[in-house]
Amino acid sequence: MTNNWPDDDVILFDGVCVFCSRWVHFVSTRDIDKRFHFTTIQSPYGARLARTLGIDPGDPDTNAVIHGGKAHLQSDAALTVLSTLPRWRWVRALFWVPKPLRDAVYRLIARNRYRIFGKYDACMVPDADLRARVIE
Repeated sequence: MTNNWPDDDVILFDGVCVFCSRWVHFVSTRDIDKRFHFTTIQSPYGARLARTLGIDPGDPDTNAVIHGGKAHLQSDAALTVLSTLPRWRWVRALFWVPKPLRDAVYRLIARNRYRIFGKYDACMVPDADLRARVIE
C-alpha cells in the first residue's frame, strides 16, 4: 500500500453506487470533527488515487481510505473509518475476525452492490456541507 499519498483521511468510493453513497452520508453525518474528505473514483483525483492503489477506476471492487498515512482496502477500510467515529469505536473488536473471512464477506457485498442496492446514472450530488469535504 502507499505511504506517500499527499493527503490523509481521504475516503475513495464509487460515486454511482447507491450503497457506497449512503456509506459516505453515514460517515459524514457521524464524523463530527469533519476529519474525513471524500472522493469518487469517477473524479480525476479519485481515479488517480485508485490507480495508485491498484484499483481499476473502470471496474472498482473496493472502497479505500488513506488514514494515518496508510492505505486501507476492503474490510480494513470500512473498519478503520468506523473505528474513528464517536460511538463506533467498539468496531475495533472486529479486527480480531480473521482478515480472509472479513474480506470474503466484503467482496460478496461489493460484487453484488449494484444488484442489491442499485446504481445511479451519475455520481451523487452532495449537499452543501458534504460538498465542502469532497475532493474532485
